[in-house]
Amino acid sequence: MSKVLVIDDDSSICETLKLYLTEEGYEVHTALTGTDGLNKVVEVSPDVVILDIRLPDINGFTVLEDLKGDDEGTKVIMITAHHDMDTAIKAMKEGAFDYIHKPIDVDELDMAIRKALTTLEMERKINGLLMEPSRDFKVGDIIGTGSAMSEIFKTIGVVSQSKTTVLIQGESGTGKELIAKVVHNSTSSSEPYIAINCSAIVDTLLESELFGHEKGSFTGAISKKLGKFELARYGTVFLDEISEMSINLQAKLLRVLQEMEFERVGGKDRVKVNARIIAATNKDIRKLVKEGKFRDDLYYRLNIVSMNIPPLRKRSEDISPLVDYLLKKINRDLHKNVVSVSREMMDIFMKYSWPGNIRELENLLVRAVVITKGQVLGKSDFPDLLEDFPEGENQSETISEGNEKDEDFEICTIDEIEKKHIRRVIKKTGKNKGEICEILGISRPTLERKLEKYGIEFE
Repeated sequence: MSKVLVIDDDSSICETLKLYLTEEGYEVHTALTGTDGLNKVVEVSPDVVILDIRLPDINGFTVLEDLKGDDEGTKVIMITAHHDMDTAIKAMKEGAFDYIHKPIDVDELDMAIRKALTTLEMERKINGLLMEPSRDFKVGDIIGTGSAMSEIFKTIGVVSQSKTTVLIQGESGTGKELIAKVVHNSTSSSEPYIAINCSAIVDTLLESELFGHEKGSFTGAISKKLGKFELARYGTVFLDEISEMSINLQAKLLRVLQEMEFERVGGKDRVKVNARIIAATNKDIRKLVKEGKFRDDLYYRLNIVSMNIPPLRKRSEDISPLVDYLLKKINRDLHKNVVSVSREMMDIFMKYSWPGNIRELENLLVRAVVITKGQVLGKSDFPDLLEDFPEGENQSETISEGNEKDEDFEICTIDEIEKKHIRRVIKKTGKNKGEICEILGISRPTLERKLEKYGIEFE
C-alpha cells in the first residue's frame, strides 16, 4: 500500500484529504506543522508528500529542501492558495514533483499522486531497487568465490548461532546491507529488520529515530514515538554509515551497547534492547579512531565480529557470476529476457576499476537491459562506460596492466580512469549530485571524498 503524507496547517483539509485518499486505497498520515511533518517523514517513509507552502512554523520551501536532501525518491506535491507564477516556477525548480492551487480539485490531486507513484516505481526499477515483497535473503544471494569472500561465508555461519554485534566494513556498493540481511535472516527472520542511514538524518533527529521520544520532549514532539531499537523487538537494527554519527551520539550508543537498555528522549523509563545490532561503514574506522573522529571504546564494542568486504576491482573472478546473477534478477523485475553480455563487453568489465562496485555494475546492467533491442548486451548498450576508453580497435585493452602491446594506446592507472569517468559523468549530468551518485553507484559522502581526492572542482 502506497503511503501519502499531508502537511497542512488547516486541520479540515488534512481530515478531508485523509478520508478521501484512504478510500482510494492509500495509507494516509497528516501533520499540521513543518516540523511535525519532517518527523513523520522519518517515521513512516511516505512515497508522496502533499505539502502546503505556508506553514505556521517553517516555510514550505524549507521543508521541501529538507525532504529532497534526505530522500530524493520521495515525490512532493506542493499546494497553495495563491495563483503566483513565480512561486510555481520556484517550487518546480527546487524539486517539487507537481504544484496544485487551492481550493484543491481532488481529481487533479488524484491524478498527480498516481503520476508521482508511477514515476517512483519506474525510478526504483531503473535503479535496481525493487525486490520481491518479504523476500528472505540467504547466503546464496551473496556471490563470491575468492578467499576473502570464503571467510565472510564462514563468519556468517558463526554469527548465525548467536546475536553478537557485527561490524561490516567495505566501500560503497560492495553489498554490506545484503550481508546484514543475510545475517538477520539466519537468526531472526520472523522478527523485524530495521535499517537506518546515520548519514542521511540530521543529528538532532537521529537520536529520536534510534531511541524514540516522549510527548513534549522537544518542539514538534506532539506525541510519544517509539525508536528503532524498540521497534526492532528481537530482530535486527542495521546502522549504516555508522562513521558519520556525531561524537555525542556515539557516547549514547556506547551506553546502549554496554547496558543493553536506554531511555527515550525526554523520558525516564528504561527500555531493554533485545535486537541484534549490525553496523556498517565505508570508511577506515581505525584511522578515524586515531584522528579522534570516532570513539575507540565504541569501536571495540562494535568490532566483536567484523567482516571486511573486498571491492569489486579485487574480485575479478566474481564479475562473470555476478553478471549472470544480476541479469536474472533484472529480467525478473523488468519482465525482459536478456541472456548474457558479449565476450567483448565482458573483457572490458574485467579491466574496469568499478568505483561504485556491485551497485554500479547493477545500475549499468539495468540501464543496458532497458535500452537494448537484443538478448545479448554489447558495446552499444553501455555508452556511458565506453566513454572511459579511447577510440580504436584496442579499446578494451587500454587499461590492461602489463599488456604486451605498447603502441598506439595509453596505459592508465585505476585512479586515472576513475577520475576521467567522474569528470565525464559530471559533464553529462550538468553537475547534478543526485544523478552523479546514481550513475556511479556511490553515496554522496563517497562522492565528496572522491572529488577532494582527485582535486575536481565541482562548484
